[in-house]
Order: sequence, then C-alpha cells, then structure tokens
Amino acid sequence: MPSLIDLRRRIRAVKSTQQITKAMKMIAASRLKRAQDRVIAARPFAQRMLNVLNGLVSRVDQDAHPLLRIPAQGAGRPLLIVITADRGLCGSFNSNVIKAAGQFILNEAPGRDIALGLVGRKGRDFFRRRGFDVRYETVGIFQKMTFADAIDIADAAIEDFTAGAASSVYLVYNEFKSVMTQRIVVERLLPIPRLEGDGAQGSAATPGHGGERATKGVDYIYEPSPEEIFRELLPRHVQVQVYRALLESNAAFFAAQMTAMDAATRNSTEMIDNLTLYMNKVRQAAITREIIEVVSGAAAT
Repeated sequence: MPSLIDLRRRIRAVKSTQQITKAMKMIAASRLKRAQDRVIAARPFAQRMLNVLNGLVSRVDQDAHPLLRIPAQGAGRPLLIVITADRGLCGSFNSNVIKAAGQFILNEAPGRDIALGLVGRKGRDFFRRRGFDVRYETVGIFQKMTFADAIDIADAAIEDFTAGAASSVYLVYNEFKSVMTQRIVVERLLPIPRLEGDGAQGSAATPGHGGERATKGVDYIYEPSPEEIFRELLPRHVQVQVYRALLESNAAFFAAQMTAMDAATRNSTEMIDNLTLYMNKVRQAAITREIIEVVSGAAAT
C-alpha cells in the first residue's frame, strides 16, 4: 500500500499535467479559429478552379499541356505527398495519415517503387526510419505557413512529373470537417483529373472570341485559347490545391489537438478524484489503526 506522501506526490503531478493540458487546449482553440477561417476562405476558389479546369481539360487532347499527359505504362513511378504535423499530442491525427499512406503503397503500387514527398516532422521521421525513397521533405512550415510554402512543394512535384521521374502525383492529408471530425483524403494531383460522364458532356465546344466553351452545368467562354490558359493556370492550379491541402491539414491538427487535450483534462480530473478518494481511505485506515493501538494500550494498563 503506498504511503500518504506518495499519494500526495502523485496527485500534485497529475494536477501539474492537468494545467498543461488545459493550457494546450486553450491555445489550440485560439489557433483553430484562425486556421478554420483560412480554410473556409480558400475552399471556394480552389473548388471552382478545379471544376472549371477539369471541365476544360475533358475537351482537349492530353498533349495540350505536360501536366495533362498520362505517362505510358511502366514509365516513372508514383509520387505520394504525405502531409502530417510537426508535433504530437493530437490523438490519432498523424497515425491515421501514415496508415492511409501505407494502404496506398500496398494497394496502388504493389511490387513497384514509390517516391515520397514528406511534409511534417512526424511523417518524415516515420518513413525515413523505414528506408523509403524520400524525394523531398519539408518540416516546420505550419508555424507561419504562407502560399510560398505551397509553391515550393507544388513546383517540386511538377518538376518530377514533367521530367518523367513521377508517373503520377497523389496527396494524402487530413481534411477538416468539424472540431470533432477529420477525414482522411487521398486524391490525385497530377495528371490533372478529367471530368467523366455527364459532367464532361453538354453543349459542344464552339469557338468564341478566340477561345473555346466548356461546360459543367454552365457554359464558359474562354479567352484566350485553352492552350494559353493551361500554360498560365495549370501550374497555379496545382499550387492552389497543395495550399488548400496544407490549410485543411493545419486546421484539422488544431481540432484534433483541442479534442485530445480536452479528453486528457477530463481524464486527469477523474484520476485526481480517484487518487484523492484512495488517499482518504489510506489516511482513515491509518487513523483507525492508531486509535486501536491507543485503546489497546490503555486496556493493557
């Protein structure tokens, strides 16, 4: 049976830890609001850009731009960009991304080499220890993340794809849904996906003012020609999608950390209550034993 001193020491240690988890929860909550605002602001532009470009891509030949070209079978190898956090204490946030990346490697590239682009210290440490081919890595960008960070990551992927070193480029990251929910997303970044089925149909492409028309529910008139649009916008589109994924992952991290720290704070409260109750029982037993000893001594005299 532990002594009262040991129990008091354990209670003080748990209370100190509880203060830390409370502080981390409040910090995560304050940073989550800013990160959530950035995600909400970036989503409409990224989604509309994706819809418009995919609609136009579905109407042109894949040789119109290098980022549209589907490599020949066996040429190059997939490049998987894994976005994790730089820190832990966020529940299963990092482990879920790493698990999804492992499933992708097993399912999409069995028996083939795969290259990795790692964003975040946790993913970097995990895959580096296991001998994967890491094309590039980026850590420490989430403290002061800017669009320039997304440009560096996207340009490295574009360079690998256009040079033939990568047959395709995929992103795996946590998408922010709500404070309690984050969804693992694995999406193809390159070559640019094409709309299929009814989304790729509609009115026929007709020239208009030097451009072409493409539809996804609504007709768009493009000026100048699609080729010129591709040359300017497709690299920017890749950069925007990478930036959106970074923002989603950053907001999801703070949400996961806030949830994990809230659970840790509640668990520490329960632990303090249990230890206090046990300490009171030990103290009561000690008092009872002393009373018995006094009474026994008095009766003996």
